[in-house]
Amino acid sequence: MNRWSAFLQLVVCRIREFFREPHALFWVYGFPIILAVGLGTAFTQAKPQAPKVDVQSGTDSAVVQSTAESLRKAGLKVEVLPPAECASRFKSGTTAMYAIPQAGTIEFVYDPNRSESVLARHWADAVLARASGDNHATLVTDDPVVKPGSRYIDFLMPGLIGMNLMGGGLFGVGFVLVDMRVRKLFKRLMATPMHHGDFLLSLLTSRMVFLLPEMCVLFMVGWLFYSVPMLGSWIALLAVILTGSCAFAGIGLLIGCRTEKTETISGLMNLIMLPMWLLSGVFFSSKRFPDAAQPFIQALPLTQINDALRDVMLEGAGIAAIAWRLGILALWAVVTFALALRWFRWR
Repeated sequence: MNRWSAFLQLVVCRIREFFREPHALFWVYGFPIILAVGLGTAFTQAKPQAPKVDVQSGTDSAVVQSTAESLRKAGLKVEVLPPAECASRFKSGTTAMYAIPQAGTIEFVYDPNRSESVLARHWADAVLARASGDNHATLVTDDPVVKPGSRYIDFLMPGLIGMNLMGGGLFGVGFVLVDMRVRKLFKRLMATPMHHGDFLLSLLTSRMVFLLPEMCVLFMVGWLFYSVPMLGSWIALLAVILTGSCAFAGIGLLIGCRTEKTETISGLMNLIMLPMWLLSGVFFSSKRFPDAAQPFIQALPLTQINDALRDVMLEGAGIAAIAWRLGILALWAVVTFALALRWFRWR
């Protein structure tokens, strides 16, 4: 009987200890509730979003405007743009497809491996069929995009690489710091003639050592299995990877500089990563969000990494073209590292 009484006291002790940690209470109960309510509000009873499609401008402006107006009346989001811009927006994932109307015919350019693109193609086909009657079947031609560089997998792979950079920087630096603090390793390090800045810099450097093999594996998988192209400079690509990795390593240092519980650091990392998973264009273009949200979205480091990777890999952009993106990432790295060094708790 004494054994089970002691067991009960141990359980009560652990429960009391847990409720004395407000931050743990929030991350275990509060954050999941907020997340569930937020996502539930966003998606409950929400109507399917109409796909964005472009209509390519041409010599017969009357046909172009008639086609665009028919699609708009059916609820599709339509813009009339020049050929180069239509192709660029489709490649970047901003639009699901684009139509090329001419006198007596219309051509749909879409990705057969992308469900949204196929939906937009059939939606537009049905709308124009009702508008033109029985002659519509003889007027439609398809141009399914299967070339490397314009497929959904080509858009997706840079996003996955960027997401890996984010996860590696946060978990590989921030979580390691908190784990060392929990194991009381900082007290031993403080007994050595070690410069505090050198210790934090060593974490960043070791992260870079592990980073390069990770990136090589991802690029090899994309190239060998999916023929994802690399049209730009390898130097520009390396600059994006290193600068982006420093930005997220700095964020990892900052959130781990004073955190004392592994539960807390896990919650903080989820709080940071979740908005960027949704907003930064990993799985679909960040341009789909409202214009009012774009300044915030463009300030996120993952947005700049993903867009810079796509510019280099799919558009052949050089360092000069992506310099402003690298500047935003470098600012994240410098500011977060400086704050982490200033606020770091060694005990």
